[in-house]
Amino acid sequence: MNFGDHVRRAHAGGVLVVQPRMGMSDPAAMRAGLEATKHADADTVGTVTLDSYTRTGDLESVRRALCEGVELNGYPIVSYPAEVTRKMLDGLVEDGFPVQVRHGSARPLAIVRALLDVGLHATEGGPVSYCLPYGRIPLDESVRNWEASCELAVQTLAGTGVQPHLETFGGCMMGQLCPPSQLVAISVLEALFFYGLGVRSLSVSYAQQTNTDQDVEAVRALRSLCRQLLPEASWHVVIYAYMGVYPRTVGGSQALMAEAVRLAVATGSERLIVKTAAEASRIPTVQDNIDSLEFATAMAREYRHGALHAESEALAAAAPAPTDSQVYQEAYALVAEVLSGAADVGGALIGAFKRGLLDIPYCLHPDNAGRARSYLDENGRLCWSELGELPLGGIAEVRPGRRITSGDLLRVLGYVRDKFDAVALDRGAGHPAGAAGRRILEGKPE
Repeated sequence: MNFGDHVRRAHAGGVLVVQPRMGMSDPAAMRAGLEATKHADADTVGTVTLDSYTRTGDLESVRRALCEGVELNGYPIVSYPAEVTRKMLDGLVEDGFPVQVRHGSARPLAIVRALLDVGLHATEGGPVSYCLPYGRIPLDESVRNWEASCELAVQTLAGTGVQPHLETFGGCMMGQLCPPSQLVAISVLEALFFYGLGVRSLSVSYAQQTNTDQDVEAVRALRSLCRQLLPEASWHVVIYAYMGVYPRTVGGSQALMAEAVRLAVATGSERLIVKTAAEASRIPTVQDNIDSLEFATAMAREYRHGALHAESEALAAAAPAPTDSQVYQEAYALVAEVLSGAADVGGALIGAFKRGLLDIPYCLHPDNAGRARSYLDENGRLCWSELGELPLGGIAEVRPGRRITSGDLLRVLGYVRDKFDAVALDRGAGHPAGAAGRRILEGKPE
């Protein structure tokens, strides 16, 4: 079954699909990780995360590491013979357990070819989101690479009964400090880019940020824009648990994870990619990932049907109508201006960054204008302090202030970590994670 069909069918059955980030260089270890994910007490899909050498196309370093027995930080799918990976996956991938390849590459063609060769069909990324934060190549080269990769996937799977599935990474740009409206806009634009190249099975991402109320507005805006602009596509929403500086305490990390689950349930999101309590100190083990998958599933059941149901209902009820929110108004304006007069989405994205119509705060890539800036307001909402050439004049409330210092930047980067660690240490005045976080720390949901 197609990856997207599986997730949507599970959601229709009343469950939140959860997914780890997991990649090991040794095929036996990678298989063991997938087996553990498959048999967790959770509604899971599998992940094969690739190593950083493969991500950057440095296959000579992969070859040398494998020859010398050096462990990589992910699975080198391009360098292993296809038969090795087929054996690693044998008997694991089936209708109830699809597997997605995650990589982070602005040069994904060899990766897409390799995953298709071993019978997989689901991956993620995007020409913007896998170029500006991570890539060292120009944006127009990334766009061409992604065009070729999409065309390869569509042509290879044509007539097989399996559709390629692509997930945008645009809802995560830089992980932190990009206001939600631009995350939504880029996620939608990357989905339109994929769709324009013939990909019909899509997921659109949004990464948990610094204020849950604002996150709810963002996910609802994302849904509204997809319904308007992708009426013929099959799509679902995937939430990424917080991608920035993570809490150092177990309690704090669990409270943050629970808040991601509450966001997913309150917005009707179909899939959640988890993080673990080990994030702040080391690379998570397989067991760390299983613990997080099962924790997220237990919390989702509580928010859907259990003692915490009223909290997810209240969160959804408190949000403005999807198209009335500030996040929607800004995201709509960004998408409309980028697409205005463009012949194709790839060209529109390149032109938008050249003109500063899209501009990622604190992103140092040469193709990013670097004139837009953001700040956290007193409630932790991500707002604009400088617009640069973003087409948000008269729409976004801008609060110009003094230039941000390195100390200011470190403080805001640690905002979520400090907020949730404070809950764990039971010293947070006003209990910033809310009643849900306190119950978690007291062990009540379990």
